[in-house]
Amino acid sequence: MDWKIELVAVPVSDVDRAKAFYVDQVGFIADHDHTVTDELRFVQLTPPGSACSIVLGKGITEMAPGSQKGVQIVVADADAAREHLLANNVPASEVDEQDWGRFVYFSDPDGNTWALQQLPDYAELAKKQAGSYSAT
Repeated sequence: MDWKIELVAVPVSDVDRAKAFYVDQVGFIADHDHTVTDELRFVQLTPPGSACSIVLGKGITEMAPGSQKGVQIVVADADAAREHLLANNVPASEVDEQDWGRFVYFSDPDGNTWALQQLPDYAELAKKQAGSYSAT
């Protein structure tokens, strides 16, 4: 049986500001924006190519705005993703080089934090590890 994460709530204080940030600056796709009642507004946004979306709005979550920390998105190229963010006025970290990937970090206007990860070349990593074992 598959268990698939398809929707993650992101708590925000201003829905329109957050929607504009994620769509116009970060580049997410606006899937739905539906006001059900005065107390319930559902805004679903999806990163390009992702099977998982985020939801923000009014009456969506009890989490405090800015309390969602460390949602991670895999990208093909950390440098290109960082440049995209900077070109769209999103402050982003330098690329953080780790053995398990290359990371770029940013946050939304409420302080929800995101990590973009470029996965390592696992074949190359395996070669390096195999070489280090044979040398000892």
